[in-house]
Amino acid sequence: MKVLVVGKGGREHALVHGLWLSGAEVLATQPNPGMAEHARAVDVAPTDVPGLLAVAQREQVDLVVIGPEAPLVLGLADVLRAHGIATFGPGHAAAQLEASKDFTKNFLNRHNIPTARHVTVTELAAAQAALRTFATPPVIKADGLAAGKGVVVPDTWLEAEAAVQAFLGDRTLGDAGATLVLEERLLGPEISALALCDGKCLLPLDLARDHKRIFDGDRGDNTGGMGAVSPLPNVDEATRQRIWQEVLEPTLAGFLADGLDFRGVIYAGIMLTTGGPKVLEYNVRFGDPEAQVLIPRLGAQLADLLLATATGQLAGKTLPVDAPAAVTVVLAAPGYPATPRTGDVITGLAQAAAHANVQVYHAGTQALGETVRTAGGRVLAVTGMGSTVAQARARAYAAAAEIQFAGRQMRWDIAASVV
Repeated sequence: MKVLVVGKGGREHALVHGLWLSGAEVLATQPNPGMAEHARAVDVAPTDVPGLLAVAQREQVDLVVIGPEAPLVLGLADVLRAHGIATFGPGHAAAQLEASKDFTKNFLNRHNIPTARHVTVTELAAAQAALRTFATPPVIKADGLAAGKGVVVPDTWLEAEAAVQAFLGDRTLGDAGATLVLEERLLGPEISALALCDGKCLLPLDLARDHKRIFDGDRGDNTGGMGAVSPLPNVDEATRQRIWQEVLEPTLAGFLADGLDFRGVIYAGIMLTTGGPKVLEYNVRFGDPEAQVLIPRLGAQLADLLLATATGQLAGKTLPVDAPAAVTVVLAAPGYPATPRTGDVITGLAQAAAHANVQVYHAGTQALGETVRTAGGRVLAVTGMGSTVAQARARAYAAAAEIQFAGRQMRWDIAASVV
């Protein structure tokens, strides 16, 4: 099988590595140094829709796997499928579930999927008035794509008012923040429920948990994710069944009712409240860093599962029964998430990679001569695997300790609550 992977971050490195382990010949768009070890480079930007179509046709690929959300929102999957190319990733209309928070809330309410109460606003004065309709400071969400920077979880009314002013008054996110969703703040543990969807049926993956705050103890600013763990042995079977029956099954029914072409992976961010699971958001692609724990657990079946998803042949497919536990620790640049510094030399990559049952995924790195340097906010993701979460966690941290660069940030409590 020849596969083109679109994207060049940590999620895409996990996809490239997993497809390579599956025996596929892999091409990747402008790959980072880690991806380049297992994929042939294609010098086309992930958002260059005509260029990607031309590459897929020229190379006669069997499958295109779209990693990030931006090409999906641009309609890349629609264009590729219109030309007979099997594609893992939903069409433009379905991608609005990630591109627009308001679209998602309307979808959830229309299909009776549990979620928090919300108000959508476009004017500063209306937003300021809407704040006080909530009993406690609401979560402030930019409606559009904001690279992980569009959600503020204020602890005080002053913080909520400042966030509204920044988005609607100062336009710090531009058009992405021109519409805001103010949402009731839910309490409870947050988990990620992902499922492969071929347009007709779902194959749920094991549950995962992301750690979004920058500092230990879930303190500090929200980030794109500082680590992840899967499975979640502390989530009981009754809760899993409720997630399936109240969230995932109705989501598929909603796709079918609304005529949304969804062939890819649907990601539901869920809060386990005292009243049951409630959906915080949808993503229409593998999460990052959830991909770095879920994809290694699929083993050599990854290529087969992704192709079956893209071609409507998912029925009857099953997941590996002996999948290891996995824990991912993210190493971030100094200043992340607000103003990450780049250009620092990274050492210890070979030593970390030499650890057994460990995979080091590159995210924001750049090769300059004989050195690898930081080139983004989240620089690397180190995944450990083991027979238990505790063993996987120990392996991830042991390998992560080998890697150094100036100002390195990492959390030391990833998966601690699960262990």
